[in-house]
Amino acid sequence: MAIAMEKQGAAGVRQVAFGGLLRHSDMAVAVMSVVVVAMMIIPLPPMVLDILLTINIAGSLMILLVCLYSMEPLEFASFPTLILLATLFRLALNISSTRLILLRGYAGEVIASFGEYVVGGNYIVGLVIFLLLVVIQFVVITQGAGRVAEVAARFTLDAMPGKQMAIDADLNAGLISEDGARARRAKIQQEADFYGAMDGASKFVRGDAIAAIVMILVNTLGGFAVGMFQMKMDLLQALRTFTLLTVGDGLVCQIPALLLSTATGVIVTRAASESRLGQEVVSQTLSQPRAVMIASAMMLALALVPGLPKIPFLVISVALFIIGRALGTETCEAPAERPGEAPGASAPVETAPSSEAPEEIERVLHVDPVEVEIGYGLIRLADPQQGGHLLSRVGLMRRQLAQELGLIVPPVRVRDNAQLRHNTYSIKLRGIEIGRSELYPKHYLAMDPGGVASPVQGIQAKEPAFGLPALWVDEQTRQAAELAGYTVVDPLTVLITHLTEIIRRHADELLSRQTVQELLDGVREREPAAVQGLVPDLLSLADVQRVLQRLLHERVSIRDLVPILEALGDAARFTKSIDLLTEEARRALARWLCQTYQAADGKIHVVMLDPRTEQFLTDRIRTSEQGSHLLLDSSETDKLVQQLQAEVEKLATLGHHPVVLCSPRIRPHLFVLAERFVPNLVVLSYAELVPEAQVQSRGVVRIEQ
Repeated sequence: MAIAMEKQGAAGVRQVAFGGLLRHSDMAVAVMSVVVVAMMIIPLPPMVLDILLTINIAGSLMILLVCLYSMEPLEFASFPTLILLATLFRLALNISSTRLILLRGYAGEVIASFGEYVVGGNYIVGLVIFLLLVVIQFVVITQGAGRVAEVAARFTLDAMPGKQMAIDADLNAGLISEDGARARRAKIQQEADFYGAMDGASKFVRGDAIAAIVMILVNTLGGFAVGMFQMKMDLLQALRTFTLLTVGDGLVCQIPALLLSTATGVIVTRAASESRLGQEVVSQTLSQPRAVMIASAMMLALALVPGLPKIPFLVISVALFIIGRALGTETCEAPAERPGEAPGASAPVETAPSSEAPEEIERVLHVDPVEVEIGYGLIRLADPQQGGHLLSRVGLMRRQLAQELGLIVPPVRVRDNAQLRHNTYSIKLRGIEIGRSELYPKHYLAMDPGGVASPVQGIQAKEPAFGLPALWVDEQTRQAAELAGYTVVDPLTVLITHLTEIIRRHADELLSRQTVQELLDGVREREPAAVQGLVPDLLSLADVQRVLQRLLHERVSIRDLVPILEALGDAARFTKSIDLLTEEARRALARWLCQTYQAADGKIHVVMLDPRTEQFLTDRIRTSEQGSHLLLDSSETDKLVQQLQAEVEKLATLGHHPVVLCSPRIRPHLFVLAERFVPNLVVLSYAELVPEAQVQSRGVVRIEQ
C-alpha cells in the first residue's frame, strides 16, 4: 500500500511538473527564438558555446527518437516548425563558433576535442570525414526525404476529395456519428497541412547542408589568413590549427544535422500503424522463416568460396539458421485461433457437410433491391486501393435522393460480373436488368448542349441516363472539347448519373412496406398525432404505401410526411379510393409543387387544355369497382398525344419545364395517358395552385371532336 501511494505521489509530481512546462511553453519558445537570433550578433564565451553545442546534439538525438517511437506522423505535427527552429539554432552556433575561431583561435573544448580526438588530429582525415557526412546527408538522406515529402504532399492533397466522400458515405450509412465525421475531417486537413509543411521543411535541411560546405571553406580560408597575417603563425601551423578547428566545428554541427535529416526521412516515410517502428521492422522482416533459412544457406556457400574469410560468414550463417529454425518451429506450433474461441482450445476437426447450411440457401434466395454489376475493366472504379470512388459516390447519391424524394434508398450492391463485356456495366432492379451501358475509363464523355462551333473527334456514343448524343474523348482532347463548349464528365459521373436517374424513375418500386413502416415510426416519434388513428384504423399500411408510391411515381417528394398523413387522415373518413387519396395528398403539397416548377422569373409556365377538350375528357371518364378510367379510342388518343407533344416542345424551346394545367378530375388520367409518350411531363391541377402562384399560359391543347 505504501509503495503504491509512493508511486501515485511520484506520478502526481511528474504530472504537475509537466503541466507547469506546458503552461510556460509558449513563452519559452518565444524567448529561445529571440536568443537564437541574438547569438548571431553577440559574441559567446567558449564555455557557453560548449553547453549550447551539447544541447544541439542532445536535442537532435531526442527528435530522432521521438520520430522512431511515433505511431503516425500527426503525433509529431510540430515537426516541420521544429526543423526550422533547429536549423536556425545550428546556423547560429556555426556563426558563434566561427567568430571565436577567427578571433581567438579557440572555440571551446567540444570543438577542440572533435578536431583532435575524433579525427586523430589529422585535418586531412577530418576533411574527408566531414565531406562524407555532408554527402550522406545532402545526396542520400535529404534528397530522398525531400522527394518523399513532395510526393506525399501531392498524393495527400489529391486524395482529400475521395477521403471526404468516404467520410460522408460512412456518415450516411450510420457507421460513424457527426462528431466522428468531424474528427476525421479535421484529421484529413491536418494531414494535408503536415505533408505540405514537410515538403517545405525538407528544403531547410537541404539548405543547411549547402551552408555547411560554404562555411567550412570560408572558415578554412579565413583562419588561414588570420593565422598568418594577424597571429604571425607560419604556414603549416596556421593550416593545421584553423583547419582542425574548422573540421571540429563542422563535425559538431553536421552530426546533429545528420540526425535531424534522418528524423525527417523517418517521419515522412512513416505510415500510420498500431505498433512501434521497431516492432514492425522486426516482425515484418522475420515474418518469413524460409527467407531467413535461404539467407543462412547463402552465407554458408560464401564461406566455402576459396579466398573469402570463413569465420564471419560461418558465424552469420549459424546465427541465421538458429533464428530461422526458431521462427519455423513457432509458426508450426502456434495454432490459428478461431474468432470467439478461447486461446489454447483445441480446434475441432471439420468434416465435409453432407448438405448446404440453411443460411447459405437463404442467402442465395435473397434478391438485392438495387445492384450494379461491372465488367472486369471497370473494377478500378470501385476499388479504393486503385483510387476508385464508386462506393463513396453511391453513398452520396443515396443521401441526395433521401433529401430530394424523401425515400430511403436501399443499399446498392456493387459486384463484378465476368459475363459482362470488358467495359460494360449493368443496373438491376430486384434482379432484373433495367439499364446497361459502356464506359471508357481513360476517356471523358463530351455532350453537345447545342451551339458547339468546332466539333471534336471521338468515339460516338449516347449518354445513358437521357439518351443524348455524345462522344468519348481522351485526356488530350478533353481541354479542346471544353473550350469548344461541350459538357465534359468523367466515366464515374456518367455511371452515377445513370444510376440516380434510374432510381428516380423507379422510386415507387423501391418503396416497400417495411420502408413505409419505418417512415411512419419516425413520424410517430416526432409528431405522434399525425399517425394516431390513421394506420390501421382508417387506412391499412398497404393503402398508405400505394399512395406514397403514386406520389413517387409522379416524382413528388414524400420527405415532408406530416401534411401527407394529415390529408390522408381527413380524406380517409369519406373515401378509400387510392386515386382520390393521392389527389388529396398532392393538394397538401401544393406549396412544394408550385415552388418546384416555378421558373426563374417567379412564374409557372404551363400549357392549358381547351375548355371543350376538358369537358370531352371529363365525359369519357368511367368509374367501376376497380377505380375510374379514361376511355378513348386510338384516333382520339393519337390526336391528344400529338397536341401535347407539339405544345410541350414549344414550351421546352423557351427553356421551361413541361407542365400541363387541367382540372382535378382529369389530372391523374391525363398523366397516365401522357407519361409513355411525353417523358418528364408534369400534370398539375387547379386545386394544386396556391393563391400567390403566378401562372403564365404558353399554349392551349385542343382536339377536334
